[in-house]
Amino acid sequence: MDATAHHYAVTVSDLERAVEFYRDVIGLEVVSRFSVGGEAFATGVGVDGASADFAHLDAGGARVELVQYTPAGEPRSDGDLNRPGATHLGLEVEDLDAVYDGLPDGVETLSEPQTTESGTRICFLRDPEGTLVELLET
Repeated sequence: MDATAHHYAVTVSDLERAVEFYRDVIGLEVVSRFSVGGEAFATGVGVDGASADFAHLDAGGARVELVQYTPAGEPRSDGDLNRPGATHLGLEVEDLDAVYDGLPDGVETLSEPQTTESGTRICFLRDPEGTLVELLET
């Protein structure tokens, strides 16, 4: 197998709100929007009668895929990074302090930017769904 990154998906309950966050706060460009349904899709995702609306955003070498399913599932209740199976989206920025200082009021962060032992600067924030997004500067 010779796999390469295509996209990183985040399931959301409100696609428009998520697109606004990733476009306007994070600065990713929307490259496509589409809907998918039908029996093959429902079987492929393992959700009876499923259909979904998608938005793909450019994140450099891969896409961030935002997807809103019908029917919607229950929200996950775990948000701690140290739980097995926990996920987060990591996005590199040029000037972490400037990005942090420019975050709109109400964007939840886990801390101010920190410099790790490796010299990488990191800051975790939550998108409107509670998904963790790591902003890092190397």
